[in-house]
Amino acid sequence: MPEVMFAGPDGRLEGRYHHSSAPNAPLALVLHPHPLHGGTMNNRITYAMYRTFEKMGFSVMRYNSRGVGRSQGRYDGGIGEISDAAAALDWMQMVNPNASGLWIAGYSFGAFVGMQLLMRRPEITGWISVAPPANHYDFGFLAPCPCGGLMIAGENDELVPEPAVRKLVDKLNTQKGVTVDYRIFKGADHVFANHADQVADAVEDHVSTVMNRKALALAAD
Repeated sequence: MPEVMFAGPDGRLEGRYHHSSAPNAPLALVLHPHPLHGGTMNNRITYAMYRTFEKMGFSVMRYNSRGVGRSQGRYDGGIGEISDAAAALDWMQMVNPNASGLWIAGYSFGAFVGMQLLMRRPEITGWISVAPPANHYDFGFLAPCPCGGLMIAGENDELVPEPAVRKLVDKLNTQKGVTVDYRIFKGADHVFANHADQVADAVEDHVSTVMNRKALALAAD
């Protein structure tokens, strides 16, 4: 997984990028948890999602947002971090101009950044949100949410209680044409310490189901 450095809005950003050998492969961008609470691109759940997309034949990137690791700049309360994510997406699209799809996957704070990016980039075709901090941030901006996705909550999450995530899921599921695949992991807390493999399996299951459905719909046309 080659190391890449690319231009961000506040200096150079450090990432790890896997380029698929398949022509016109779909893209995936994976976003890490809160930088002020130790969140980096090497976070266990972030890495597990990255490897899952790699295994599924995607060109995939994880990166450190501003001020994390070797990435330049400093933490910007979420606003700058959304711009960093957009810059990472720009870089991937420049390298892969004919990609067949685009997925965003975020964990905790990364899920918030990912959903913000979803509203700004209509080319995004699917999303994964693990422990989205629905009790810390207002997700009311998802109106209307452009497409369905996968949301994962830990049953025993002490930082983002499961009922807060369920409330967000219920709200999204009332929107026309949006179906959220909601999965609650029994015994999991916010760190998902013993559930990285389970997260990876859920991502693979959801993404392959959605992509197969789209392929069948195209074949029917």
